[in-house]
Amino acid sequence: MTLEVRSLKYTYGKYLVLDGVDLPIVDGEVIGILGPNGCGKTTLLKNLNKNLEPTGGCVMLDGESMADLSKKEIAREVAVVPQTNEIRFAFTVRDIVAMGRMPFQGMMGAPSGEDERIVDEAIRRTGLSKHVDRHINTMSGGERQRVIIARAIAQTPKYLLMDEPTLHLDISMQFDALNLVHKLSRETGLTVVIVSHDLGMVARYCDRIVMIHDHKVHCVGTPEEVLTPENMRTVFNVDAELVFDEKIGKNTVMLHDSLNEY
Repeated sequence: MTLEVRSLKYTYGKYLVLDGVDLPIVDGEVIGILGPNGCGKTTLLKNLNKNLEPTGGCVMLDGESMADLSKKEIAREVAVVPQTNEIRFAFTVRDIVAMGRMPFQGMMGAPSGEDERIVDEAIRRTGLSKHVDRHINTMSGGERQRVIIARAIAQTPKYLLMDEPTLHLDISMQFDALNLVHKLSRETGLTVVIVSHDLGMVARYCDRIVMIHDHKVHCVGTPEEVLTPENMRTVFNVDAELVFDEKIGKNTVMLHDSLNEY
């Protein structure tokens, strides 16, 4: 299974958002898409599951253009954790996670024994076994995020797309969510694509980073290759450097100052 972006162009009316983006996505990696607000990060992510269709170029899934695939076919391979997780209806945790099996069921099809097993496993992996009967609209933002991740896992995807997954979470919940996803990637070979503006989180969890600037790919590589002072200065207008935190054994980003003048 492969996922590849080829010469992708996208416009909203006359406004150019993405201009000739090329990006091969390596199986089993956690890849971060970084860039300032309005650079096209979320637009790129939405093209990766056909929520948007390119103005030019294409997204290829296992050698086929997504333009030629149905949403259901794509959903069997690609799952999404959206930026917001607000659910107004009183579904239980199990109800929500079971929705991840819908791409594999007919219009009136009841869940199979295999569907039930997969849902149970997704609930177990995400630490929700004690909460299966809770209503999601009674849960905290961090708890809901874990449920949405479980729903995505129940799709048994090859690719998991996450749009600002820590945006509305407190610090401890941010670590919980990304530790969970990173562990799943390592244990199952799941490929994860994370859109974020959080330099430190991306440095900590991602194998490879794509930096978007002026609607194009500015650079691609490991955190050490991409998160240089020069790149962070150009793209984010900040004085910053990548440092290795010996206490946790991982990279982080030290921000010194904004380069804006007032």
